[in-house]
Amino acid sequence: MMQAVQWVRSLVFVVQMYLAMAVMGIVFLPWALFSARGARTACLTFCRWVRFSARWLVGLRSEVRGMPPTGEVVIAAKHQSFFDIILIFSAVPAGKFIMKRELMWTPILGQYALRIGCIPVNRGKRSAAIRKMMQDVAKGAQAPGQLIIYPQGTRVAPGAQRPYKAGTGALYNDLGQDCVPVATNVGLFWPKRGIMRKPGVAVVEFLPPIKAGLARPEFMARLEREVEGASDALMREAGFDQQALR
Repeated sequence: MMQAVQWVRSLVFVVQMYLAMAVMGIVFLPWALFSARGARTACLTFCRWVRFSARWLVGLRSEVRGMPPTGEVVIAAKHQSFFDIILIFSAVPAGKFIMKRELMWTPILGQYALRIGCIPVNRGKRSAAIRKMMQDVAKGAQAPGQLIIYPQGTRVAPGAQRPYKAGTGALYNDLGQDCVPVATNVGLFWPKRGIMRKPGVAVVEFLPPIKAGLARPEFMARLEREVEGASDALMREAGFDQQALR
């Protein structure tokens, strides 16, 4: 019975979230089309609403740990669901994402992504995507901010394994900026797919920065070790038994 009630509450939450996205997108659109500040204000307003309504409707609280960066850095984050996007973006002053090119054609959402400086890549052609990513980053160098990338390239469910892709190492070397790893446990409460949202405390944790200048293999090994280790610790803290899946 409790499970059924939680599912219904989750359905209400999901429906109102997308309705809020549509309403806010339309209301803020005139400002957003002419001002990057307007687009960012709209996105932050939506993020705050999602965090508030998740707590209110489904009992899902959220927490940001560590020190979110304020300067120009690369943020390399664990990606488990849409909620970690919400939490990371709401925690930094000028976040912009490396994202799938297909999302740029999404009505309204695509325009907002472009206005806040997101960089589209074609994941189907890895080497070409990396080169294009570098070119787009270079063109956007006049717009300071925190460039957010998901090293595994997609959402990965808790307990699942997926390799870290070369694009993050290439970006780290090319930009010569520090990299801030980010761990999370959000997938335990807000899954990759489906309606159910579980009560609890969803966390994203900003880890100490990895300084610029490491060789790419050393950087990639350290990034994966730190992000996976901290994410596993957050999931254990929330009661997830990873050993039971093996």
